[in-house]
Amino acid sequence: MIKWIISLVVIVALVITAINIYLAPNNLRGCGTTPDGSSKCPKVDAIVAISGGDTSTRTEKAIQLFKNGWGDRLVLAGAAKDTSGPSNAQAMKTQAIAEGVPADKIDIDEASSSTSENALDVKAILSDHSAQSIILVTSGYHQRRAYLEFQRQLGSGFRILNAPTDDVDWNFWWWTTPRGWWLAGGELVKIAAFYMGQH
Repeated sequence: MIKWIISLVVIVALVITAINIYLAPNNLRGCGTTPDGSSKCPKVDAIVAISGGDTSTRTEKAIQLFKNGWGDRLVLAGAAKDTSGPSNAQAMKTQAIAEGVPADKIDIDEASSSTSENALDVKAILSDHSAQSIILVTSGYHQRRAYLEFQRQLGSGFRILNAPTDDVDWNFWWWTTPRGWWLAGGELVKIAAFYMGQH
């Protein structure tokens, strides 16, 4: 009985670890606070943050990356569910300006309301600036799918570095809450649908 319990605990731990690693790739893990010019930790053309979930935490991470010299532009994307107020992207821009990011270094996409639309609309913004590399910021549970959508739109020659956030919806303890499993399961289903749609 004890062996069975130990085996079950090990299996569950491996599943949780695998889900976490898969959903939240992090290309900046192991890098310092600032880019070092190496191929692993390079400066990019733009830092992109997409809204949804804990938008303010995503924005905050993008702002800090900008301030630490990882990129020369911020691209903030997302419409608002409540169209009577400002878009998510505009709210993100307001947050960035309040924290000292120059307005002329910020581009926003206020129309996109899904991850695939984020990628398509941001592609046009990046093209205007001849960008060839970005750091992509979103919540950890959403990072893999966002990367796949952006990679599809931007092409294999475009460099995308992933920088997931820890936030109210996704952190080390995500697996201890029903919402954490709901988010993980939902993303895995959407990723499966993404791949099925590729064929």
